[in-house]
Amino acid sequence: QVQLVASGGGSLQAGDSLRLSCAASGRTFSRTARGWFRQAPGKERELVAGISWSLGSTYYAESVKGRFTISRDNAKNTVYLQMNSLKPEETAVYYCAYAIFGEVAVRRQEYNYWGQGTQVTVSS
Repeated sequence: QVQLVASGGGSLQAGDSLRLSCAASGRTFSRTARGWFRQAPGKERELVAGISWSLGSTYYAESVKGRFTISRDNAKNTVYLQMNSLKPEETAVYYCAYAIFGEVAVRRQEYNYWGQGTQVTVSS
């Protein structure tokens, strides 16, 4: 089993920045991917960014490219999401996730473990 604990959410103004963290513990796997998803009220959960844990290669939703950065700290087994120039429409619960069967995972179904979610509220 893998446990994920997400933190860093909050309430802020449009244009502000925020960094989310997600620490993993428990069983370790090789060739894994980590991702950040978000889910706004009444909408589907969508991938925001992902990272290959061993290679460090990253991928992003088009809507966040150039503003969000996903990174990892192998020693701390933690993944981060730096979010800049936040917009009100990005208000959502943000979830971190862990995929154990590959280093690139873009679909929700490819992720095996999920954190508890952290609320990000952006006001105009």
